[in-house]
Amino acid sequence: MTETVNGGQPAAGQRTGLTMRRVFSTEGVHPYDEVTWERRDVVQTNWKTGETVFEQRGVEFPDFWSVNASTIVTTKYFRGAVGSDAREWSLRQIIDRVVKTYTKAGIEHGYFAADVDAEIFEHELTWLLVHQYFSFNSPVWFNVGTPSPQQVSACFILSVDDSMDSILNWYKEEGFIFKGGSGAGLNLSRIRSSKELLSSGGTASGPVSFMRGADASAGTIKSGGATRRAAKMVVLDVDHPDIEEFVMTKAREEDKIRALRDAGFDMDLGGADITSVQYQNANNSVRVSDEFMRAVEDGTDFGLRARKTGEVIERVDARDLFRKIATAAWECADPGLQYDDTINDWHTNPETGRITASNPCSEYMSLDNSSCNLASLNLLKFLKDDDTFDAELFSQAVEVIITAMDISICFADFPTEPIGQTTRDYRQLGIGYANLGALLMAMGLGYDSEGGRTMAATITSLMTGTSYRRSAELAAIVGPYNGYARNAEAHQRVMRKHQAANDAVRPLSISDAQVHKLATAEWAQVVELGKTNGYRNAQASVLAPTGTIGFMMDCDTTGIEPDFSLVKFKKLVGGGSMQIVNQTIPRALKKLGYVEEQIEAIVAYIAEHGHVVDAPGLRQEHYEVFDTAMGQRSLKPMGHVRMMAACQPFLSGAISKTVNLPEDATVEDIEEVYLQSWKLGLKATAIYRDNCKVGQPLSDGKAEKKSDDAAVAEAAPAVVEKVVYAPTRKRLPKSRVSRTTSFTVGGAEGYMTSGAHDDGTLGEIFLKLGKQGSTLAGVMDAFSIAVSIGLQYGVPLETYVSKFTNLRFEPAGLTDDPDVRMAQSLMDYVFRRLALDYLPYEQREALGIYSAEERQRYLETGSYELVGETGSAAELIEVEPVRPEVKMEILPVAEPKAEVKEAHTSAELMEKITGTAVDSPLCFTCGTKMRPAGSCYVCEGCGSTSGCS
Repeated sequence: MTETVNGGQPAAGQRTGLTMRRVFSTEGVHPYDEVTWERRDVVQTNWKTGETVFEQRGVEFPDFWSVNASTIVTTKYFRGAVGSDAREWSLRQIIDRVVKTYTKAGIEHGYFAADVDAEIFEHELTWLLVHQYFSFNSPVWFNVGTPSPQQVSACFILSVDDSMDSILNWYKEEGFIFKGGSGAGLNLSRIRSSKELLSSGGTASGPVSFMRGADASAGTIKSGGATRRAAKMVVLDVDHPDIEEFVMTKAREEDKIRALRDAGFDMDLGGADITSVQYQNANNSVRVSDEFMRAVEDGTDFGLRARKTGEVIERVDARDLFRKIATAAWECADPGLQYDDTINDWHTNPETGRITASNPCSEYMSLDNSSCNLASLNLLKFLKDDDTFDAELFSQAVEVIITAMDISICFADFPTEPIGQTTRDYRQLGIGYANLGALLMAMGLGYDSEGGRTMAATITSLMTGTSYRRSAELAAIVGPYNGYARNAEAHQRVMRKHQAANDAVRPLSISDAQVHKLATAEWAQVVELGKTNGYRNAQASVLAPTGTIGFMMDCDTTGIEPDFSLVKFKKLVGGGSMQIVNQTIPRALKKLGYVEEQIEAIVAYIAEHGHVVDAPGLRQEHYEVFDTAMGQRSLKPMGHVRMMAACQPFLSGAISKTVNLPEDATVEDIEEVYLQSWKLGLKATAIYRDNCKVGQPLSDGKAEKKSDDAAVAEAAPAVVEKVVYAPTRKRLPKSRVSRTTSFTVGGAEGYMTSGAHDDGTLGEIFLKLGKQGSTLAGVMDAFSIAVSIGLQYGVPLETYVSKFTNLRFEPAGLTDDPDVRMAQSLMDYVFRRLALDYLPYEQREALGIYSAEERQRYLETGSYELVGETGSAAELIEVEPVRPEVKMEILPVAEPKAEVKEAHTSAELMEKITGTAVDSPLCFTCGTKMRPAGSCYVCEGCGSTSGCS
């Protein structure tokens, strides 16, 4: 008899360990020996500043790993100080430290029948990781096998009670979780509302007031510094008396952001002044009940309840409150909704406690003070040459991965003891997948189609069914989870619900029928084995954003998401990058019956236009296969909702995904998404309306469209009593060309940074003086802001130059600038320098401002002007004499190169091709535009995420 992991003894007749099958690896050959390894140099640059932010040369990866994947693993997951001998330099090292730790723990805790089974487990896991079939979540790569605490979980749920001790403990626990690079969520509904009394006789502060302190803490810690920013979820029940205040918190702050932006402050995400607003570090969700949603449908009132007694202290119009929720989401994308009764109807541990909250990305939903470690499979790896899904191979991979995930709980460390105890007692796991969008496209299935949804549903069902079957098998060997006995009936009931949902699926093709057949067999075993053995894990599956690890696996799409766009930005070995068309598109076209010549023509059209509309030879009934998250044929909001609804019944947890709506969507559209999500059985829904946040800049394409619309409006006949001129501010692009000039005037040293618009005109200046006191520093900052705002509202630079040159005050005298040898003041020098840098010769001539080269030319020729000169000194270039016909041949080649050079990610590339904005923040690490991934954002350049998984 072997001792079980949880301290009990296996029942009579139980096996003493797993007998592992060798499926992926080859007997007698180590997985590393089956691939070709190569050395690479990883150099990461901030595209915005040009600064090298990371460099490690000679790292080792398999030759089939992309440059992007190797860059992200090197920068994010290699441990040890850069430049030291202790620094990891090979993918083999990080896989070994993780896999060998898992194998050792499996042996110590009695998971394997014999040493040979442990060796097979090690080789199978290594093979799957090397070949990018799956990946563990980021904390595993950060921590496992290192001297750091062995934290393996990315997702945490905390709890807070109605006491000051509990509230302050919440702040502390959240801080430790952020410091470790993870995220946390909690429900604040136990805290008394601002409409209730304290025992001392005063009025309670209410949960919203305590959110301010937690938000400030999260913004300060920024979740581990270099790994990711703080991620958190705050939930409030819809029957809490402070629900309206909670709903409007972020919407009010968005109004404040707009006012500060219009006053000239930098309120873009990551901007210098955005920290002055509150509640920006959390996602907010309202936990709604079926009772409330039925009241919305019926148009009746709804009771808000006191936290201590449960009595109704106020009644509100349900539709009016629902409209306020949708309006706030329309204004700022928060709050999302979590459907409480649906969540708890699928809860395997109701005897222990209700599920009240989720992690920041909303995919993990379980008991308070618990955690979940995640792993995701790369679905495209299981697509066979005949374009069918290899269900059996997929199931075998799930077996190995879910076993490893459960083993990790045996040795894992946790940020708090309550979280550790709950996790060890309930052993929640979160297996999921990525690349669904790419898989469906390669199979010739539309994302928003019955065929696409059926395939996704059957794959999800097979994944969770296999996981729980293996969980029941593990329970026979090392025992069920500690909380199983008191929840056995409820857990088995939920397994039957999953089985019934699987039986309700109706396959549409041979391909999904094969997957469904295997899933049906798995669920039959789950139910039968569970009756005898119980289950090792309270939860098994979620669908996470898979941001960073998605790039590690070279996935085209993240989580459950559709393809982001049909064109991609690809880094090249040895440096540089290029625009490519998704490699799944030719495969999809071949699957749909197109011949090679047609495929080449369609791909060329997509490369130029970024979409398939009017592509030569492409039939309209096939357009839906190539629908994407953005672009000419972007998916409709309900297309996202229906896909989530197809997969939700086969997940233990929920789905991290945001439903994107166009900018012109109405509040009623958002209400409909929220209402239909409830009716279709989703556990949570988040929405995002394009350009609803100030931090998301409009693209030039949209600005031009608005100008055209305005022109049409002006052309229409109208009666105008009074015309008032309203100046329009032309904001600088997020990434702009700038120059920094150091100078000395009369012994006073300083620096001037000037930024320009895309057309080269000056748009901002910043002045810093050496050894300056706080008063002078403030004056110079204020002066810089005033001039910058004036420039952006259209005040000509020539006007500033004429007003500020020749001003006399100290310091004054000699400068170190050959173009401006003497200056009568700092202002005199600054605006003479700006004139030389940004004004054309004709304007400078009228002001009497010349460069040193122009003055020398006057001494030699009697004229300041160079024959043929038409612009500023900065614009002058030497031009070789070229025949006109040669010029016309080379210009079309040069222009696309210049365009591609300006884009650094697929998001930026799509903005250039389509002229529409991608509503994503800029990466804090490398400065490129991130792209949506579930409820979060991920950077294609460096792998940084705004989320927690």
